[in-house]
Amino acid sequence: MVTLADLQVRTLGEATLPSPLAPYVQGRATNEYYVGAADRILYDDTLELIASRGVPLEQLPTFETGGPRPELFFDPATTRVGIVTCGGLCPGLNDVIRGLVLELHTHYGVRDVLGFRNGYAGLVPDSGLEPMVLTAESVARINERGGTILGSSRGAQDPTVIVDRLVELHVDILFVIGGDGSMRGAHRLVGEIDRRDERIAIVGVPKTIDNDIPHIGQSFGFTTAFGRAAQSIKSARVEVEAAIGGVGIVEVMGRHAGFIACYAALANHDADFVLIPEVEFSLDGENGLLAALKRCVAQKGSAVIVLAEGAGQGLLADTTDTDASGNRVLGDIATHLRDVIAADFASGSRPLTMRAFNPGYAIRSVPADPVDSVYCARLAQIAVHAAMSGRTDMVVGRRRHRFVNVPIPIVTAGSHSVSPDGDLWLSVLESTAQPFSMS
Repeated sequence: MVTLADLQVRTLGEATLPSPLAPYVQGRATNEYYVGAADRILYDDTLELIASRGVPLEQLPTFETGGPRPELFFDPATTRVGIVTCGGLCPGLNDVIRGLVLELHTHYGVRDVLGFRNGYAGLVPDSGLEPMVLTAESVARINERGGTILGSSRGAQDPTVIVDRLVELHVDILFVIGGDGSMRGAHRLVGEIDRRDERIAIVGVPKTIDNDIPHIGQSFGFTTAFGRAAQSIKSARVEVEAAIGGVGIVEVMGRHAGFIACYAALANHDADFVLIPEVEFSLDGENGLLAALKRCVAQKGSAVIVLAEGAGQGLLADTTDTDASGNRVLGDIATHLRDVIAADFASGSRPLTMRAFNPGYAIRSVPADPVDSVYCARLAQIAVHAAMSGRTDMVVGRRRHRFVNVPIPIVTAGSHSVSPDGDLWLSVLESTAQPFSMS
């Protein structure tokens, strides 16, 4: 069970320097723009959960509110900042880079910002990758294109070598934009920094297109991703309705969490089946997918299946292979489904027109939509506020419509996923009218 102690954000020391954001509050009756130590956000969201803890109010688990502090730890005039993007691509990476640089430059007066190329590899001298100098002018329009101007890579690097590089370059703050593996790497950097008794802040902006990082609310890029996926589902519906015995399979991202599949299906109600990693299904038997699919095609003339890439792995041969990030390589469930559906329809002499859609890489590479762009800009601002006040070993997120600072260890201790008993999955079942259980 999460406790108040688990949610305490570390600082490098006492913040004593006046913030340059003071002009934003001068002349006001209050300084509500700043956040204070007593302004915290409840972890639990129901009275029942709060009451079940049986502890005084001040001992309830709460998040530190994100935002500017009246005092800073780092002197903007002498602070050097690094930014690195790690892992796979995601809509909004350039928006976050831009937001960080503009906030540092415009409001804090930090002029010395370096962008490390190709993920953590760019922090290893042997890679030969020299950092980019990032200015307000150089990042002014990068939000208009997808991807990341810094490049990215997967895989861990030696934290001692990386910290050597940070010390050599006199970097005071490193912003890490990446997923759970990248944040584990960031936490290892903090451990090495502590061992050397250095004063370098590590602040993360968590990135996962699957929306599977816990305690941060929603990850940036997710809104863009499921919006684009919804367009592919609509295209699949048009295709299969124009065919005899049309069956469309739309494979979307979601290794361990089916949020993109669920939200994309709910966006337009064009899906007949949604298959996600959190909910097991069988192919055979009266309650299996094949029987349900044949009934659907017989009744409606066509069917659309939305498939998260990590769904149905129990139907495939086990593999111990891993990728550069240490993630288990998934079996090809989309090809398996196409093969068994084709064989099943053929065995009953039923007409079948199969259409397959995989918009994954197209989704990852597009620019952020306006909703995500706003979210990226605000996350970047909150991250800068935290770092300049000396916070470290933390990521930024949003809970209860408020921005919060969250310790890295708690966001990497577990994962966020669709609850088979929750209201989101119930909404999907209501939208698709697929059987409550296909096992």
